[in-house]
Amino acid sequence: MSSALFESAGQDRWVPTELSRGPWDPRACHGGPVSALLARAVEQTGVHDTSASADDDWQIARLTVELTRPVPVGHPLDLRPEVERGGRRISLVAAVLTDDGTEVARVRALRIRRAAFPSPVDTELPAPDAPGTPTGGSMQRVVWAVDDHVAYHKDACEHRFTEGGWDHLGPVSVWIRLLVPVVEGEEPSGVQRVAAAADFGNGVSAALPFEEFTFINPDLTVHLQRPPTGEWVGMRSFSHYGTTDAERMSGGAGMAESALYDTDGRIGRSVQSLLVDPR
Repeated sequence: MSSALFESAGQDRWVPTELSRGPWDPRACHGGPVSALLARAVEQTGVHDTSASADDDWQIARLTVELTRPVPVGHPLDLRPEVERGGRRISLVAAVLTDDGTEVARVRALRIRRAAFPSPVDTELPAPDAPGTPTGGSMQRVVWAVDDHVAYHKDACEHRFTEGGWDHLGPVSVWIRLLVPVVEGEEPSGVQRVAAAADFGNGVSAALPFEEFTFINPDLTVHLQRPPTGEWVGMRSFSHYGTTDAERMSGGAGMAESALYDTDGRIGRSVQSLLVDPR
């Protein structure tokens, strides 16, 4: 088995390993590893923004990933990053992932310059609502499987549920930890860990049985209010489908949303659009 989600194939070329495989098709990647690689790309792109000062301290405030086509496992992929709009306080960076010249995924990220200043003591903030702690959760292996293949969701991540679980349909609270590097020899950043975990939102909170329905997310948007810390990413996740009281849906769109945490508290929110279909 490989020891990272992606192996280098040269400058800005990456090969997804079997640890990147998803639950829908053994030939295609899970969205989590792809999102983590794209998060790394925009972080690296920011380093080379010539419009910014070397003293500027940036954070990723919003990350939007579009999974435009299946990302093939084992194929060398080209990653092209760019600074779309440079700036001293706000900038946009992006990257496109291609397979033999065909786009398979892209990312666009908004980054904001960090600044230190005192907050008013009477600032009104919502009460903390963390999903327990990682040590207080029950460790559960993913029940979804694509035959007996090695796959990201069951071999490269650890899931600890504090509410609900894989055998429970509906909203859940869960802590997720990435067990391997995104790329060999690098400790994943907090943003990479969040991108890798947030793509699970639709899977962990599914309200439809996996055996009867697919609910694939063609995108992922993450908003972060501060840089994440630590290995664990906490999620309170909910899935919504295009149903009404008058009519039950047999296929169409949906949405999954997750409140995101690290062990220090709330860090942001993620949302996924869903393609929902009977199998």
